[in-house]
Amino acid sequence: MKQFLLLLFFTLSLFTYAQTYNPDKVNKKAVEVHESAILKLQEGQIKEGIPLLKRAIEVDPNYVDAILSLGSAYGELKDYQNAVSQFEKARPMDTAYFRYFYLPYSINLAGLGRFNDALNAINRFLAIPELNERSRKSGSFRKRTFEFGLQYANKNPAGDYVFAPANLGDSVNSVRSEYYPSITINDSLFVFTRRGQGYREDFFECTILPNKKYSKAKLINGDINLEPSKGAINISQDGEWLIFAGYNFRGGYGDFDLYISYYTPTGWSEPENLGRNINTEAWESSPSLSPDKRALYFSSNRPGGFGGKDLYVSYRLPTGKWAPAQNMGASINTAGDELAPFIHADNATLFYNSDGLPGYGNSDIYLCRKGPNNEWSIPENLGFPINTIENEGSIFVAADGKTAFYASDRSDTRGDLDIYTFELRPNVRPARTLYVQGKVYDKKTGKGLPSAVELIDNSNQKSVTNVQTDETGHYFMTLPIGKDYTFTVNRKGYLFFSELYPLSKIVADSTYKKDIPLQPLEVNASLVLKNILFETNSAKLQPISLAEINRLLQLMSENPTLKVQINGHTDNVGKPADNLKLSASRAKAVVDYLVSKGINQSRLLSKGLAETKPIADNKTEAGRAQNRRTEFVVTGK
Repeated sequence: MKQFLLLLFFTLSLFTYAQTYNPDKVNKKAVEVHESAILKLQEGQIKEGIPLLKRAIEVDPNYVDAILSLGSAYGELKDYQNAVSQFEKARPMDTAYFRYFYLPYSINLAGLGRFNDALNAINRFLAIPELNERSRKSGSFRKRTFEFGLQYANKNPAGDYVFAPANLGDSVNSVRSEYYPSITINDSLFVFTRRGQGYREDFFECTILPNKKYSKAKLINGDINLEPSKGAINISQDGEWLIFAGYNFRGGYGDFDLYISYYTPTGWSEPENLGRNINTEAWESSPSLSPDKRALYFSSNRPGGFGGKDLYVSYRLPTGKWAPAQNMGASINTAGDELAPFIHADNATLFYNSDGLPGYGNSDIYLCRKGPNNEWSIPENLGFPINTIENEGSIFVAADGKTAFYASDRSDTRGDLDIYTFELRPNVRPARTLYVQGKVYDKKTGKGLPSAVELIDNSNQKSVTNVQTDETGHYFMTLPIGKDYTFTVNRKGYLFFSELYPLSKIVADSTYKKDIPLQPLEVNASLVLKNILFETNSAKLQPISLAEINRLLQLMSENPTLKVQINGHTDNVGKPADNLKLSASRAKAVVDYLVSKGINQSRLLSKGLAETKPIADNKTEAGRAQNRRTEFVVTGK
């Protein structure tokens, strides 16, 4: 009703400025119908008021106030084109009278993305010398937003990008409001919140079918929907956890708290409060869990922040507990409200909502990208028409980096907010990802082993992600495409696992499956160090080798009585004597490195075996590559 109330204020107070328009000469019947329409508009019945306004204009086509009221009513429905048409119809009827309506006219021009026209219109409004302070303040605010929109459009030309949100249809949306969409990484499960009667909110789920259609949404089973007052919901990328905001749940600390429910063979578990390190007596909501489940982002209005509501993050400790939440700082938070964080599957792109940053008028959606040192970039507005002159809510971006979901009350809504999908403009897309899943198990018994799985970026030897498997040894992680990685797995009582995986050629959005066997730590247990690489015909270690050697170093440090023998192997190319010397030198190079890091020489042996123990056919290059290897054998515990 903002535009209508603004228009009504001007209509009642500025008749004296008319040049040719005389309200006293308006057809009395038209006035009666207009007054009936105004009552509808004041009660929020915009759609019911529009036919009455049209009828008043039919009775008296020169009824400027009715035309302006119709334009404002269309603006309330976000039908900006019809709104602008009505304002432009009224303007030439009396230009002096219309000058006070350049403010609502400019707002609707901006709604169409016509920011240059909107800026011209608001400048004409602000040029009125007798404007009161409230009107001038409102006009100045709009001018800043139109200038922002114009600057953004100049810096980010749309090209052939088309913004075409598609309603998810009757399987998902209803006459109630639907919002906070959240989807697993393989697009198998879709969850969201639906408004019920009064303050009740319920969590629903559906499956995404192969043809991109959706199964009929149903209530999520279990205790999660027992309490009526809930809010935002987020499902972990692997579909195993649900984190949500709940009010007055058992064990709550006051206001909304964050809770977690786990998927079990019998359904979702009873919700658990995430505890004092995350929740306070203040408001906590809009959770978003990182794809590796090691970071939880959320919004809170607890004391000590930068504004009303700030974004916070808590990191999960190796014990499984959550560390005390940290404010995400002044680079992200403002004096306004920051809400609805969403961390993408690439684990490096954070979307969120803010009304404290430069934008299009109200709350907009922004993104930040995580740098190599885990610092966040300057927030970037997603731009028009994703952001509009209205308030924007939450956004969810699928693993492909381009398919987005959000809630809106567009013209084809089933009722209030519906969930829509659209394609992100290329310059605001996160990285495309692939996902890796598998099972860590005991090589002898086949039993699943809870373990830590770490991936290292081979280009810089830095850890990319570190996840803990579930109790059955299953793990799941997402990775940006285009890189090669080293998988490492550690578990007490077992030899570590380390292997190079060239994933840079893997197609994005695909699944890479890797089951990982661990050998019990016992005498004669052996392990090929597949990533120990040397320069050609040399015993000089390549830098990529250090990641794996450091795993052996860690194993020996954690087991101070462990003794090992490092064996060097070659293929059969070259003279046997040369190969024997080279294999011995390479084995010794590994021992020397371990000794340099503090491992006692008495615990280490090295031996060159040249080509005497091949594990593959030396007739092929692939076979010879397997035979050129370094391994270690446990000789004592």
